[in-house]
Amino acid sequence: MAFVDLANSHTSSIKVFKHGDDPAEADGKSILQMLTLAAVPGTEMTIEADGPDAQQAVEKLAKLFEEKFGEK
Repeated sequence: MAFVDLANSHTSSIKVFKHGDDPAEADGKSILQMLTLAAVPGTEMTIEADGPDAQQAVEKLAKLFEEKFGEK
C-alpha cells in the first residue's frame, strides 16, 4: 500500500514490471494490479514513469524498495 500511496502522490503515470520466470506488468497506482504481481523479496523489478514529475517519482519509489518499505 505504501508504494501505491506514494505513486498516487505524483501526477506521472507509473508502471511496474516484474522480471523472472513469471514476468508481469502493473499500474503502480492500482493496489489490485500491484497485488497481482505477487512479487516476493528478491524479485527483480523495474519502475517506469511518464509525466512531468517522472524522474522524481521513480527516484522516490526506488528508494522505498531500497529501504525495504521501512521494515527490518
